[in-house]
Amino acid sequence: MITRHPLGRHDLAIKRKDMVLEIGSGHNPMYRSDVIADKYMQDNTHRCGEILIYPHQQFIKADGELLPFGEKAFDYVICNQVLEHAENPEQFIAEIVRVGKRGYIETPSMLGELMFPKESHKWVILLVDNKLVFYEKSRMPGNYRNNYGEVFLNYLPYQSLPFKMLYVSEPNLMLNRIEWEGDFECLVNPENDYYSRFFTQKWDREMTMKIFPPRRGITEIRRTLRASYYLIREKLVQKFRKRPEPLTVSEYLAGLRNRPHATRPSSHSHRRRR
Repeated sequence: MITRHPLGRHDLAIKRKDMVLEIGSGHNPMYRSDVIADKYMQDNTHRCGEILIYPHQQFIKADGELLPFGEKAFDYVICNQVLEHAENPEQFIAEIVRVGKRGYIETPSMLGELMFPKESHKWVILLVDNKLVFYEKSRMPGNYRNNYGEVFLNYLPYQSLPFKMLYVSEPNLMLNRIEWEGDFECLVNPENDYYSRFFTQKWDREMTMKIFPPRRGITEIRRTLRASYYLIREKLVQKFRKRPEPLTVSEYLAGLRNRPHATRPSSHSHRRRR
């Protein structure tokens, strides 16, 4: 089930001893991840740069729709900005919940995809009634050729505090952010008009309130204070926490070859945190 909607990637309920898998981290891995799995080692079509890996992490070449791990092998699985690219998101999610006990999923929301669409994104994704609903972008009306990503991805998040507050305090406005445990529901290209209308019809007031229900004033104040604390803490952590630089895949593999008795990472082995 979906347990909460984090403010961002630095607001995750990961325990100190959790073994963490991250799928498709690309150029932006989370430092907390223990194992990195990625399908494409050289092809950067689906990401903004080459794969990076922190020195303490283990890298495994793997397809997210057929993961080479046992049942519940990981305490926590991170899948950040990946499912919108998947050929078969239903199978991808089935694999995530098979190998993980809990996890975090982040994707562009419908509005986010409209504001900064990517040609490599196959799906538009919306959270409806605690279900992650996927609708093929090619079946949707509207113009997904214009791309305002330079404004909404590369300028406002770094230059505008009000925009940052909006981004964080409204977790499912530009992005779908969910933490799950055990399992959760997803739908792919639903034919039921109750779900498909969100992707094919003009939204009326009822539909809008279904996705963004009204909140009390005290709730708004709490959300604003929580978002402010999150942003301040994130800024302080970035400024004062010193971490090693991540490695490219080539540097990572070269390091493995240079270690005494080094072996390449196995698909079925990973280190357990103590």
